[in-house]
This record gives sequence, structure tokens and C-alpha cells, in this order.
Amino acid sequence: MSDRTPAGQFLDAAMDLLRRIRDEEADAVAAAGTMLADTVADGGRLFAFGAGHSSLAAQDLVYRAGGLALMNLLAVPGAVGVDVRPATLGSALERVDGLASVVLESSPLRAGDALLIISLSGRNALPVEMAMKARGMGVRVIGVTSVAYAAQTSSRHSSGTFLKDHCDLVLDSGIAVGDAELTHDGVSAPFAPASTVVTTALLQSVMATVAAVLADRGIEPPLLRSGNVDGGHDWNARVFEEYADRIFYGH
Repeated sequence: MSDRTPAGQFLDAAMDLLRRIRDEEADAVAAAGTMLADTVADGGRLFAFGAGHSSLAAQDLVYRAGGLALMNLLAVPGAVGVDVRPATLGSALERVDGLASVVLESSPLRAGDALLIISLSGRNALPVEMAMKARGMGVRVIGVTSVAYAAQTSSRHSSGTFLKDHCDLVLDSGIAVGDAELTHDGVSAPFAPASTVVTTALLQSVMATVAAVLADRGIEPPLLRSGNVDGGHDWNARVFEEYADRIFYGH
């Protein structure tokens, strides 16, 4: 029996989106996981970037139990999360031309690395320019976005293009423009965003693929264990030591 409460409707919507990406993005997920596994096997480093709430999915990949130890957060000051005051400053920074170039030039990214760029709309200058600049540096770029925005909105980058236009691979989250799953007769605006749930799950499916691909090639995936289980800290210390040249959040 269907649960028609707002909570039930939201969870149903989220599950429908998850089923969609499972079925429709399977090939893209496999390709992305293989690309990242290739990067690890070739000695490259892994980075993830997202601005605003898209940063939540990027942060979920970094320094976490069961995750790849080699995933590093590429942070843009003021654009990660809503800790900046006022919070609207973060949104404004996403529209600044030239910011991504400055960030990449001062980052450890180099040719042969891989960068996940997460942007729901993919229309702002920051993610578009970051993808363009990173690929020009010889970095493999995977874009995680809602392709629907490119059809229903206009680009805010001077090129008139979107994030999806400058990636080696694109993962489509399938989130509707506006990122709100529910409406109500007594509420004037749509509400209940699902992009964080869906994008996080999409990326963790990629990480699962990376681990399996590496294992199938006879390469031990550099995974972290929870520090709250016995032996976890010792395990992680060994991983940090072995991959010290590819982990940037530990020092």
C-alpha cells in the first residue's frame, strides 16, 4: 500500500530516481569506475569538487570508512557548503569568471590525475571553467550533473556551454530543474530536494565499481576502514603511509 504522506511521497520519489540511475546510468557508472581504476593503477591521484550543496556529495567521498583513501577534496574557499557568511556569497562565487583557473593553478592537480566535478545545474562559470581548464592540463574529468538543465536553462559561462560539454564522461543524476520533488496545495513553492541523496548514491556506486575493478586486476584497492572498529586506525595508518604521495588531506 502506498504511503501518501509527504514523507512517503518524498521517499518514493527518491527511490524512483535511484532506480532510474541504476537502470539508465549503468554503462556510465561502469565507465567512470573503470576510468578511476585506470587512474589509480597508473599512479594518478583522485580529486572531487562541488560547490554549495553539490559539495556534500564530493565531501562524502573523502576520508570515510569504506571509501577510497586516494579521493581528495578540491576546495574553493567560500564555495564549499554554506559555512561562508552570507551564504549567498557562495552562490555568487560560482558565477565568477577566472576563479576556477586560479584554484587549479594553485592545486596539486597534474596530468594523469582524475577530477570529479559535481554541479547539479552545470551552468555556472566555476564548474564549466574548471572542467575546461582541467582537461587542458591533461586531467581526466568526470562530470556529475543533471543534463536536463542544459535543455531548460541558459549557461552562465561566457562560452555559452555547460559542464557536460567539457567532460570525458558525464553521469546524469536525472534531477528535475529546480531540485524539488513535491508540491502541496497550501504551499506556493515546490519543496523536498533529492539531489544530495541521488548524487551521493550515484557516486558511491562509482566508488564500488572502482574497488571491484582494481580487485579483479589483482590490485588491492586502497580503502579506509572505520576508526570505530578494532584495528581501524592501524589499518588506515598503513594506507596513509603507503599512499602518502597521493593523499593530500592527511597533512
